Order: sequence, then C-alpha cells, then structure tokens
Amino acid sequence: MTHVHFIGIGGSGLSAIARLLLESGYTVSGSDRTLTPFANEVRKAGAVVYIGHHARNIAGADWVVRSSAIGDDNPEALAARQAHIPVYKRADFLGRLMSDKIGIAIAGTHGKTTTTAMTAWVLSELQCDPSFIVGGVAMNFGVNARAGKGELFVIEADEYDNMFLGLRPQIEAVTSLEHDHPDFFPTFQAMRQSFESFIALLPPHGALIVCMDNAGAAELIPLARNAGKNVIGYGVQSENTVNVSQWVVAREMKPNQRGGFDFIAVSNVKRASGGVVEVSLQVPGKHNVQNALAVLAIVEALGLSYEKAAQALSTFVGASRRFELRGEAGGVSVFDDYAHHPTEIKATLAGARARYPDRRIWAIWQPHTYSRTHMLFREFSRAFDDADEVIVTEVYASREPQQDFTSAEIVNGMSHRSARFIAMLDDATTYLLENLSPGDILVVLSAGDANKICADVLKGLNER
Repeated sequence: MTHVHFIGIGGSGLSAIARLLLESGYTVSGSDRTLTPFANEVRKAGAVVYIGHHARNIAGADWVVRSSAIGDDNPEALAARQAHIPVYKRADFLGRLMSDKIGIAIAGTHGKTTTTAMTAWVLSELQCDPSFIVGGVAMNFGVNARAGKGELFVIEADEYDNMFLGLRPQIEAVTSLEHDHPDFFPTFQAMRQSFESFIALLPPHGALIVCMDNAGAAELIPLARNAGKNVIGYGVQSENTVNVSQWVVAREMKPNQRGGFDFIAVSNVKRASGGVVEVSLQVPGKHNVQNALAVLAIVEALGLSYEKAAQALSTFVGASRRFELRGEAGGVSVFDDYAHHPTEIKATLAGARARYPDRRIWAIWQPHTYSRTHMLFREFSRAFDDADEVIVTEVYASREPQQDFTSAEIVNGMSHRSARFIAMLDDATTYLLENLSPGDILVVLSAGDANKICADVLKGLNER
C-alpha cells in the first residue's frame, strides 16, 4: 500500500488531497505547526498527523507532498531528498490523481470555491458520483474532498504558485480575472499570462466556460477562440453574448423568500431555440447567480440534464466561510466570510444587504497581507457601502514580514459614514459586545484569524 506524507497537511489544499487518498486506500501521514480543523478532520478520517516538522515524520513514506508555504529547507523535505523519496508540490501531484478521470477545473480570482462546491453537488445529484477537491468545506457534503466512483473529477484550480498549471482538465471554468496575490504575481499581466497558460492546457475536444460579466475573464474569450477552443459564455448581462456563439444567461432575477435569487436560465448550447429553466437559489447574492450559471454551462458541456441540474441548484447550501451563518444570539446573526479582495467584499456585503434590506449590517474586516492591502488600497476604501458600521483590524501579515504600516491609514481614506480602526481582535470583540443590538447582522471578513471574533461574540452574547 502506497504511503504518502504531506508537509502542511493542515491547509485546505493538502488536507483535501489527503482525504481523497485515504478514501482511495492509501496510507496517509502528515505534519503541520498546529492541529488545524482541517488537520483534525483528516486525522479522524485515518491519517497520522504530527504536530511540528521533524525528519523522523517521513518514516515509511513512498512519496512526499509539500504545500506552497513549505520551503526547500524544511527538515522533512530535506530528509526525503536525502532518502531519495520523491517530493512533489501540490500542482505536480494533482495531475497524477486526475490522469484517468475527466477533469473539471474551476479557476478565477473570486468565486471558485463556491462554484466548485456547487458543481460537485449538482453532479452528485445527477448520479455522476464525482471525485472532488474544494478549497473549503462543501456544506452539502460536510467535507472538502471525496473520492467518487464516477469518471468525473471536479477540482478548485488555484492560481497561486501556478498550482493550476499542473492540472490536465477537459473542462475549465474561469469565474473572474482581477489582479491578486501581488507577492507572487507582481503585475496583472503576469497573472493574466498564467491564466493564458491554463487555457492552453485544454485539449482540442475540451470546453472553456467563461464569465462574460467580468472584464478580465471576458478578455480571454478571443484568445481561446483563436486557439480553436470550444467556448461557452455565461452571465447576467445577456447583451455580452455577441462575443460567443454558445451561452447560458440569467434573466428576470429577483430576490426570493429563501434569501437568494430566483431567475430564468436560458441556454443555446444544445438547442438552437434555447433551453429555458427556472432556478431558485438559497445562497445569497447576485454573484451566486453567476456561479450557478457556470455550473449549468458545465452541465451543458457534459451533455447532462439541464433541467435536473436546475432543480439540484435549489438544494445547494454553500461552502464554509462563504457567508456562513455561525450562529445567532441575543437577536444578532453572525456570519463568517473568507472575502479578502475588494470585489469579494463588495459582493458579500451586497448579498447581505439583499437578504437583510432593513437590518443594520456590521462589517468587520481584517486586511490580508501587506502587498495586497497596498496594491488595492483605494479599492478597499470604497468596498463597504452596503455596511452600516465598519471595523477594520490590523493587517494579517500571513506569509509576509511585518511592515511599518497600519490599517488605520485605510480607515482614514474611507468616506464611509461610520468606519473605525480597532487594531486588536479582542478589542474589536469588546466593542461589538458593547454596541450590537437585537436585529443586527455581523459579517466578519477575513482570510486570516479574525474569524475567531465570530465565536467570541456569540459566546459573549449568550453570556449577556
């Protein structure tokens, strides 16, 4: 039995691969600095998980896989090379996993986690039993990965560290393309070139699904068509269909009583006269209408039931940390969201406003990395219009060294009527507990550790 060891098993990416291998009969071990929730779930599923990195942890391993955050000087990576054990990055290893499957890779600056989870759920409801890897917990399944028995493999295609260039998909979706990860992509052009290379991976018989509403993604359409790729566009702005011969578009969108949107999805992919289905979502926001259209386009490309897919979308409940309701206490609803880019923040808060038009919305934002915060300074300062109250905490440095910069500078640049800087998370929690009122909506926006505010606020409200 093949033994695979993961360095950094506590992250969403490697833990998903580890879970899939466990379900496929592999022996799995791994290490990380702390026992994260992802690492704990993999441990409960049967993996041996070590806290801390040490050369002895790789004993018995046939292959070693390391995360992008693990350097060449890691003691386990060094020990593996000295023992002539192959050491893979995530991108290299994922290509091996997908080699005998029909790969569906979902990429984009925003929306890829939810769209991947949504695709996996719909294909499962269509009895395809797909394998999948998602960058968060798919709430309908309760896990971030699964080894299905069917021929389809759905994967979130992460652009960071060019992970997605190791994949070999037959269907690709690009939900959006905006500049992000400046620590890896110094310019937007560098990022676009990676997406162009991603599209070049498609075989002649493959299909590219592109959001026509996003300018960066739409600009990839002529490139793909000139390369002879089969392109299906999707979007809520149907006039953009002039750029593609095949499309899936939303019409007659309106908020529903479930907190999402109802709409008519029209497709001309399989029918010259157009296929028309009614869709009712329970996940909030117009951005999730776009995500649902991407799924319907994928279903059309696969030749599966458009009508049954529309029905399955109505039962999709979301992905973890994507406007995830963490609890209610004292009349306050507390949501956790992973948004860390201005476009994502605006979409999340717009979805919250559409669901709760008459309630006071608090947005608590923890900036993620100095490079992103500097690069998108102006866009961040304008991203909070749909919130009534805004609190900005100090920057979460993540993989970057500490800098002489404070988030207070962003607050000073905001024109928002009620925005304040509170550096420490505990102080922000204290302020919230002193000022939250019944009926309020609290949305914590963080790709770092500020989501602890959700649990702390709920605990405080219950005690109060």
